Amino acid sequence: MRLTTKLLPITALAAAAALALSACAGEGSGVAPEPESTLPGEWSADVLNIDFATYNPLSLIIKDQGWLEEATDGKVQVNWIQSAGSNKANEALRAGAIDVGSTAGSAALLARSNGSPIQTIDIYSQPNWAAILVPAGSTITSVEELAGKSVAATKGTDPYFFLLQALGEAGLSIDDITLQNLQHADGKAALESGAVDAWAGLDPLLSTSVATAGSQIIYDNIDFNSYGFLNATESFIEKSPDLAQLVVDAYEKAREYAVANPEETAAILAEVAGIDPEIASSVIQDRTNLEVDPVPGTKQHDVLAFIGPIFVESGDVASQDLIDAALESLFNTTFIDNADPSVIG
Repeated sequence: MRLTTKLLPITALAAAAALALSACAGEGSGVAPEPESTLPGEWSADVLNIDFATYNPLSLIIKDQGWLEEATDGKVQVNWIQSAGSNKANEALRAGAIDVGSTAGSAALLARSNGSPIQTIDIYSQPNWAAILVPAGSTITSVEELAGKSVAATKGTDPYFFLLQALGEAGLSIDDITLQNLQHADGKAALESGAVDAWAGLDPLLSTSVATAGSQIIYDNIDFNSYGFLNATESFIEKSPDLAQLVVDAYEKAREYAVANPEETAAILAEVAGIDPEIASSVIQDRTNLEVDPVPGTKQHDVLAFIGPIFVESGDVASQDLIDAALESLFNTTFIDNADPSVIG
C-alpha cells in the first residue's frame, strides 16, 4: 500500500537544512551546508542513490511504500542499491556509488577514522543483531573454546567487532583463532556446511540459521552491538541538503509506521530477505528496537568510544588520534533536529 504524499516546498526544506548544527561535548560537530540555489518545486539534484538492507527495516519500508519517489513527484530518479553488509555500504559510500547508506555504528566509525568522508544523520535502530553461533551438534559451548578454531566473520561489520569484544572478554584475541573473512551469507553457509567451527552472524541470517539449521548461539550480548547508523557523504550533504532532509523525514515516517505496524514490517522483511514470516517477526519484535532516539548523541558516542581502541589494537585503525578525530566529526544532527514525518503523508 502506498500512502498519499504531501510535498513540503523545497524552499522550506532547504531553509531547515541550512540551520546551523549545534554541537555539544561527545555529540560531534559540524556546520550545516548552504543549500544550492533552487526554484520552488525543484530539487538540488535529479538523482538520489540510496541503499536498502535487510538489517535496516526502515529502509525496506521506505522502498516498499515509494515515499521518496512520490515526494519528489518523479523529478528525482531514486536508485535503490542493496547493501549486503556494513562493509559493502561503506565501500559504496566511499566510492560515491551511493549518497546515503546504512551501517552499524562501529563500521561508520571505522570508515570515518580511515578517511571516508561520511557523517551520520540518523539512528535507525538499536539492534541485538550480532551473536556467535556454532553448528548443530557442535561440542563448543563458550567463547573460550574458540581458541585454535576456525571462525567466520565479515571484517568491517558489527559481527566482526562483536567477535573482537567477545574474544577480549574471554581472554583471547583475533590471533587465537583462524578468521575466515566471509560475507554474511557465505559465513552462514560455511557454518551450516561444517566448513568453519563458528560464525559471528548477523540477523536476519542469524535467526534463520537457528530456526532452519539448528545452529546454536553460544554468546549473545546486546551491549557489544553498536547502533544502526544512517550515513551520508559530505558532498551529498553539502550539495543536496534538501534531499538529505527528505530522506531523514522519510526515515522518521518509516519509524512511525514500523512501531504501529510490526506485522506488516515483518512481512516486508520476510519478502525482501526470503525468510519465513515467523523468523522475520522475531527479528523485528525480539531483536530490534526501532523506538530508539534517532538523534546521534551521547549514547552512541559512548559505545563507539569503547569500541575505538579495539580498532587500534587490532590494526584496523592506525592510531587513537584518528579515532578521536572521527568521533568529534561523525555526527551531524542538522536534519534529524528538523525532521518532519508529516512531509511524507
